[in-house]
Amino acid sequence: MINPQWLRTFATLAELGSFTRTADRLDLTQAAVSQHVQQLERRLGPLLIRRPRHAEVTPAGRALLDYCRELDQAERRLHGRLADDDATHGEISLISPGSVGLALYPVLLALQAEHRGLRVRHRFAPDREVLEAVLDNRYELGLTSVRPDDPRLAAAPFSEEPLELVVPASVRVEGWCDLQRLGFIDHPNGPSMANRLLRQAFPGNPGVRSLPVHGFSNQISLILEPVARGFGFTVIPRYARQAFARPEAIAVVETTSPVVDTLWLIHRSEWPLSACAQLAMRRMRDASRPEPTVAKTKPSRSKAVACKTVRRPR
Repeated sequence: MINPQWLRTFATLAELGSFTRTADRLDLTQAAVSQHVQQLERRLGPLLIRRPRHAEVTPAGRALLDYCRELDQAERRLHGRLADDDATHGEISLISPGSVGLALYPVLLALQAEHRGLRVRHRFAPDREVLEAVLDNRYELGLTSVRPDDPRLAAAPFSEEPLELVVPASVRVEGWCDLQRLGFIDHPNGPSMANRLLRQAFPGNPGVRSLPVHGFSNQISLILEPVARGFGFTVIPRYARQAFARPEAIAVVETTSPVVDTLWLIHRSEWPLSACAQLAMRRMRDASRPEPTVAKTKPSRSKAVACKTVRRPR
């Protein structure tokens, strides 16, 4: 690595064109200025043509001046990043479950549109990967449905995310047998989510694994597409349902005992958040997504395990 003092001496000499004035500005002797230039020229070749009244920079010297400017700019960027006093320039990095991510990603893009100095990096991931990514400093902010117990992570409640039973808009669910006729649209978290919600909505039911499976998707934004086409029902977080592009094609079955997960906003606790992250947090908390118009239907109050006691969908 080139000695930074030699570079400062050379850049000042190129600016002033005089060994004497360079020595005065840098509080050095003329001999020290000459020595610094000689050290550089031993490594890089001729940098100056020494004239009686001024020094002229060679092409190699101009290349070195470009290098000095690049170093100066990099140093200013480093100081700016460490000072972190500008919330409108820098990177916003968020890792979250796909459902809430569908709601938040447009919010962050709107923030980037307001401040073009921002860059948004967002990844959808399950809870375990969220925790690991924030701990490893690969993402500054994370959202998870599991409150971490690691002291290296700070966690605060961010929002609540209810699970919803979603069916085709034309279907009325009166009991368990209506779900049997519909069939289940599965997804990676489908069985666990469905069992948690259906246990409350239809007490005594034989479980989601007793239902026929009429489809599967691991893309959070596509899980409701087969439901909208009438191929079956599913259980999905509300944020994912709200982001669906055709709300008129689906219906939410209201339940008397909702199942609600708390989402936790996490970050490393050992150092302060960047100004960009703080701005993003405020915008995400303040953002309110309007509830899309969606049909709602209520299940029968009976346990409705026996199919013969249930009316067919109207």
